Amino acid sequence: MRGAGDDQQIEPLLEKLSESSYNSSEEHLVERTGTVWTAMAHIITAVIGSGVLSLAWSVAQLGWVGGPAAMVFFAGVTVVQSSLLADCYISRDPDRGSVIRNKSYVDAVKLHLGEKSQMFCGFFIGVSLLGSGVVYTLTSANSMRAIQKANCYHRKGHGAPCSATAGGDGYYMLLFGLAQAVLSQIPDFHNMAWLSVFAAVMSFSYSSIGFGLGAAKVIENGVIKGGIGGITLVSPVQKVWRVAQALGDIAFAYPYSLVLLEIEDTLRSPPAESETMKAASRASIAVTTFFYLGCGCFGYAAFGDGTPGNLLTGFGFYEPFWLVDLANLCVVLHLLGGYQARN
Repeated sequence: MRGAGDDQQIEPLLEKLSESSYNSSEEHLVERTGTVWTAMAHIITAVIGSGVLSLAWSVAQLGWVGGPAAMVFFAGVTVVQSSLLADCYISRDPDRGSVIRNKSYVDAVKLHLGEKSQMFCGFFIGVSLLGSGVVYTLTSANSMRAIQKANCYHRKGHGAPCSATAGGDGYYMLLFGLAQAVLSQIPDFHNMAWLSVFAAVMSFSYSSIGFGLGAAKVIENGVIKGGIGGITLVSPVQKVWRVAQALGDIAFAYPYSLVLLEIEDTLRSPPAESETMKAASRASIAVTTFFYLGCGCFGYAAFGDGTPGNLLTGFGFYEPFWLVDLANLCVVLHLLGGYQARN
């Protein structure tokens, strides 16, 4: 028979299991219906942001060799990283043989590295989520303001003093915040597949428009602009700073480790969740890299050393104004879903 001392020894293990996974009764209440397609929608929503439209500037700093090479390199790093992290979703307790589901990044950190590492990691995750939330809000406001400016330039000419509304960007930020208050009522990833699919379609839309506008501009110019080493009309210090910034922008455009395990927790099995997640990751990164290379390289080929920081809000393109407006609208609609997926 087991004594009171034995009960005390087993309590910490039971507590640890209860924090990292559902108990058996709760586990049956969770219906995991996700597939490789829904996982791809979640990943693309979390990864492809409006930053794809600024990659042309990054390529302009790195040149025709460094720019594409950096994108392919970070794509490869992300595939390896996501594959390793996908294997952390399911763990087994060696004593009880029970399955432990790590439903979030911090759950996996706590199980494998301990509570101190979880607290340390959780702090930086909080800072990261705060930063990404601010970026999403500012970017959506810039895109909404760009729609207003594009219409103004179309009516009054490209040299017209078009400005934002009386409330400035704050008005657009408020609208974005109100929309997020409504979308935040969606409880979790299990219930937001439709939103991720919608947001992924929007990201494909504005990425394709940026891709197409860049290609059309190259055809119109009749020449491919740019150089092997990128922009040269800057000082050595400025060059180093810009190259570092460009590499940072490209590196930041790929990872989705903070939400990978939450996405994996929506997948049904069989097949094993990790196998489905790895397949979705590889396909999503391939699609993402295709659009990154297209927008970045065609944007640089179209504008050369004059490549703007953002192909749409930087007014690299004025016409057709309705297409630029549509692309910026797609950016805003994507960020509405992307904010929920990342935060």
